[in-house]
Amino acid sequence: MSFNNLDSLYRQVIMDHYKNPKNKGLADGGSLTVDMNNPTCGDRIQLQLQIEDGVVKSARFDGEGCSISMSSASMMTQAIKGKPIDDALAMSELFSDMMLGKEVDTEGFDLGDIIALQGVSKFPARIKCATLAWKALEKGVQEED
Repeated sequence: MSFNNLDSLYRQVIMDHYKNPKNKGLADGGSLTVDMNNPTCGDRIQLQLQIEDGVVKSARFDGEGCSISMSSASMMTQAIKGKPIDDALAMSELFSDMMLGKEVDTEGFDLGDIIALQGVSKFPARIKCATLAWKALEKGVQEED
């Protein structure tokens, strides 16, 4: 597959998550909620986590922002559900490294659609958009401890 075709496919995946987000909308009660924003771009997210016995039982979000921030939140909530919190945090670190253009070892993690965001690393101004939900995850876990 040529680079242009792959780039087009990745754009389609990002737009699909933006237009049809997974896990969008908050649930009532019993969950840890983290609010974060990216004043540079105007992105705003409210991440809701339900963590039981060290496992992410539920991850939901609400907010508004650009296609990259909202699709990243959708992808992240799908990826971390059912994962031990240590794995979710390791995925967050891996994602941050990927956004910084570092070589990452994805062995052991099924990134699924998240890989579509890899091209964001070429646009430094958009990295904060892509990492907003992941930073909210890290903040929420720190507050939980």
